[in-house]
Amino acid sequence: MTFRRSGAQGLAAAEPGGEFHGLMATAPGYPGALDDLVAGGPEALASAGRALLAGPAIDLAAVELLPPLTRPGKIICVGLNYADHSAESGFAVPSYPTIFARFASSLIGHGAPLLRPAVSDQLDFEGEFVAVIGRGGRHIAKDAALDHVVGYSLFNDGSVRDFQMKAPQWTVGKNFDGTGAFGPALVTADELPPGCRGLRIETRLNGQVVQSASTDDLIFDVATLVSTLSEAFTLSPGDIIVTGTPAGVGLARKPPLWMRPGDVCEVEVERLGVLRNPIEDEAGRQRAAA
Repeated sequence: MTFRRSGAQGLAAAEPGGEFHGLMATAPGYPGALDDLVAGGPEALASAGRALLAGPAIDLAAVELLPPLTRPGKIICVGLNYADHSAESGFAVPSYPTIFARFASSLIGHGAPLLRPAVSDQLDFEGEFVAVIGRGGRHIAKDAALDHVVGYSLFNDGSVRDFQMKAPQWTVGKNFDGTGAFGPALVTADELPPGCRGLRIETRLNGQVVQSASTDDLIFDVATLVSTLSEAFTLSPGDIIVTGTPAGVGLARKPPLWMRPGDVCEVEVERLGVLRNPIEDEAGRQRAAA
């Protein structure tokens, strides 16, 4: 089942490749917020999907699409998780996942503008896929880890490179407002290969392919990430793991390739759809609002 959340307090669902149907939060039979449904696990999502599919057809082009989850409890990002990207970034292949966090305040949905900050022109793309935790836990065994993942989505980890490199910790450069594109859908795990393995991941800037790899190329696969992270802290329903980006980022190119106002960036993983966002200049927005 595929779910999309709209800006008018609505929720829509579709069978794979099917037409979206949905309900507003005020409509009879509305199954509840997707954040709560994720915590209910596959059974709750399946029941919600049946209720939504009985609703009217939804023209997705006519609604604002929001990130699938409102405010994930933890946004756990994995750096350097493809060997080629680790090499282009000047790092050895890691023996332990490189982990950093994002804040929910940085998130935007499909179609919303990625904002180039007023203080930097070094806005870079990083196409990734996301694992969504549905069942929490601590000290999760690797062979049971995928049972804790309820679904998958897409992410563009927009990185402000000069600020990322100002200090050994990457937090600031990864958390500017309007730089974390998330969506457009949550696809339940039963619709995809285990751990989202064997799928093509691709990023396009203005229609040109800038990143292309297989999800099989992950150094630490989804099961390993879930198990390893749970050694340190409790994973909770609604937490998301942003699994890492392949080679081809703008920083590694000569000359560097930054996203600029007027550009359009797309992240695609087969069977997960396309996350598309235009690029806007935060400074221009500020002038327009003045």
